[in-house]
Amino acid sequence: MTVPLYQAKAELFRTLGHPVRIRVLELLQDRPRAVHELLGAIDVEPSNMSQQLAVLRRAGMVTSSRDGATVLYTLSTPDVAELLQAARRILTSMITGQDELLAALRSPVEGG
Repeated sequence: MTVPLYQAKAELFRTLGHPVRIRVLELLQDRPRAVHELLGAIDVEPSNMSQQLAVLRRAGMVTSSRDGATVLYTLSTPDVAELLQAARRILTSMITGQDELLAALRSPVEGG
């Protein structure tokens, strides 16, 4: 039985629903990184980092490879970085809209 597309999309967005996972993906946009680099940039316990990386691997958003004793993580596709950039544009648009609404609320209302 195949999963409906809307359900698959919902699962993708659930995968993105954790701040540590988002931060990991942001850091991997620039280049592959070792676990110790990710831990240095994100204040979480190593066991938590391991769990979040496992979720991202299972979802197919990151891949891992070994370089000697070091495990390197990389985005599985440039589309992941594009999705993060789209989210940034959407948030910027939403916040801009809120600023415009706030300005309208603060302006004096004529005839009212």
